[in-house]
Amino acid sequence: MTFGFDTLQIHAGARPDPATGARQTPIYQTTAYVFRDADHAAALFNLQEVGYIYSRLTNPTIAVLQERVATLEGGVGAVCCSSGHAAQIMALFPLMTPGDNVVVSTRLYGGSITQFSQTIKRFGWSATFVDFDDIDAVKAAADENTKAIFCESISNPGGYLTDIPAVAAVADGLGIPLIVDNTLASPYLCKPIEMGATLVVHSLTKYLTGNGTVTGGVVVDSGNFDWSASDKFPSLSQPEPAYHGLKFHETFGNLAFTFHGIAIGLRDLGMTLNPQAAHYTLMGIETLSLRMQRHVENAEKVAAWLEADARVDYVTYAGLASSPYAARKAAIYPKGAGALFTFAVKGGYEACVKLVDSVEIFSHVANLGDTRSLIIHSASTTHRQLTLEQQEAAGAGPSVVRLSIGIEDENDLIRDLDQALAAATA
Repeated sequence: MTFGFDTLQIHAGARPDPATGARQTPIYQTTAYVFRDADHAAALFNLQEVGYIYSRLTNPTIAVLQERVATLEGGVGAVCCSSGHAAQIMALFPLMTPGDNVVVSTRLYGGSITQFSQTIKRFGWSATFVDFDDIDAVKAAADENTKAIFCESISNPGGYLTDIPAVAAVADGLGIPLIVDNTLASPYLCKPIEMGATLVVHSLTKYLTGNGTVTGGVVVDSGNFDWSASDKFPSLSQPEPAYHGLKFHETFGNLAFTFHGIAIGLRDLGMTLNPQAAHYTLMGIETLSLRMQRHVENAEKVAAWLEADARVDYVTYAGLASSPYAARKAAIYPKGAGALFTFAVKGGYEACVKLVDSVEIFSHVANLGDTRSLIIHSASTTHRQLTLEQQEAAGAGPSVVRLSIGIEDENDLIRDLDQALAAATA
């Protein structure tokens, strides 16, 4: 039987607890698990049997969350980890070796730009930044050492929409995986795997949990990539010394990446999600479609109001009819363009600072995807470490304010922005 999204977001991966009959997934707050006997323990450690060893690797609460997110994204498996940033490293870890590079979009969250431009150098990796609206440039940026292409479905902070099928076609032609950060869209608004993505990452911190209580991440494996088609990915196709020469792709087939993420990634990097965070996220996902519908409705109304306001230079929301992404939104993101976008305030940097200091309903925080509406001046916060050129390329220039529209009454949000703009431009 095939189930709809609204059913899967509540039931996928979850069954009544076999010990107690508990309907809601319990929080298995345990470090370790008792083995049946010595043979059982050996089989688990040899990856000959699936089960629970130690909660750095596997945990029943987290396992439900992994299955639920994988199901909603259309993947074969998923690995949860401690944050969205951890998920990005976990996604690259099985693919990259020293000297390798990844082609990434210029339109990324500021912390991701720093991670790709600076931090991954410590692993001997590098990144080439490209405007992903120029598909020919994406292809031209790759070389023999390129092991992946990385982008956001809806980019932070501007809310720009990526043409995922076009980028996936480039990755497919190069024989390398496409990794899509689907945090801002959620699987309700966008299914990157259906469009050709190999891996999908999320910050669970944002829309999937939806209430500002969790820091977490997840990597979803499509199961569609042939890791043995070339010698580009030896971690997955060649013998693994730590498991007596086991070949992950040969042994686990379309689940090779998922098993590697647990058996090698979590084992050695230790970026583990805690079971209480998994529980909160499971509860949040139960209302994902309802929340995303309201997020989008509110964002469309607030963005239209801002676009018509004389105190505003421009609004980047792709859900506006005036947006250069309107056609792409209709074709690829028909349920909506998300609820994150920016607008430029007349008066520049100082006016933006006054604006964020004057709001009452909007919360001035470094987060997004909450039920509450959030505001931040990216140039002085999340993108502060970047150069002016990098800020502009990312859509986070000095006169730009980022909004994450929540699910409150849209008229209250408009009134709050009205009074804050009055204070900022007085």
